[in-house]
Amino acid sequence: MIPTRRHLLALAAALAAAAPGLALAQAKMKVAAVYTVPFEQQWVSRIHKALKAAEGRGEIEYKASENVANADYERVLREYATGGNQLIIGESFAVEAAARKVAKDFPKVSFLMGSSGKPQAPNFSVFDNYIQEPAYLSGMIAGGMTKSNKIGLVGGFPIPEVNRLMHAFMAGARETNPKVEFTVTFINSWFDPPKAKEAAFAMIDKGADVLYAERFGVSDAAKERGKLAVGNVINTQDKYPETVVTSALWNMEPTIDRALKMVKDGKFAAEDYGQYSTMKFKGSELAPLGTFEKKIPADIVTKMRAKEKAIQEGRFAVKVDDSQPKSTAK
Repeated sequence: MIPTRRHLLALAAALAAAAPGLALAQAKMKVAAVYTVPFEQQWVSRIHKALKAAEGRGEIEYKASENVANADYERVLREYATGGNQLIIGESFAVEAAARKVAKDFPKVSFLMGSSGKPQAPNFSVFDNYIQEPAYLSGMIAGGMTKSNKIGLVGGFPIPEVNRLMHAFMAGARETNPKVEFTVTFINSWFDPPKAKEAAFAMIDKGADVLYAERFGVSDAAKERGKLAVGNVINTQDKYPETVVTSALWNMEPTIDRALKMVKDGKFAAEDYGQYSTMKFKGSELAPLGTFEKKIPADIVTKMRAKEKAIQEGRFAVKVDDSQPKSTAK
């Protein structure tokens, strides 16, 4: 007997009833991410973590490429765009033109990219690590912990995303210690721990006893020389319990979860997702003081907690300064 359309529909319904999980699995949103650095790099690790959490909840089918060279970025983006992915996430800072070109060629695919630029209609949204608020709070602690009044800051590149955090950190340190001086160095790499470590050693040799670890490698230098470090984006105190005092944490879940909902609801549009990285949306926070809970002067902690509350209640706004920070040490 040749099956009729009615028979085929009945068979499909029976299969769906027998294996509802199969239908659900097929309905999962396909999400891809393209990263120019390893998954372990601080910034990317937070995006990857949020997407893995959504994958763990069964909401998405997630694929990602790490260590993609700038020259290959456009090709990899296009492969994911033609591969049926509904949302593509990544960081486009050094490949801005290429990423925007791909988005324009695939208007039905949603793109959410780390970018210093503006959204691009209809499908290119941008995000950023606006974690200047906890960076300010961590600076307040650093200002109260330095004994030499010299703090070193090691960053990747002097782009707005790094600059604003350094400025916030320095402003926080000045609030609790007006005498503090800063040495600022950029290693011109997003992932070169040995180079960051050497830059930190040079600062320690000039008297710095607290280091702002915007890059991996800085805390290693601090640990080897018996100095202190303040972390950025992720909490590494478990690896450096006697070195890392605290960290300004970036939580990407609010950003990622909103983007997933917009795509699912068919409402994804070109937006700036930057606000979802602020403390108001739980996109950032100061890490628990942990092993340094009793080592930080009580008056410094009291001042910091008061400022934290003022930020949360909207009574204090941390200034966003995207200009390149300069050394003030004589």
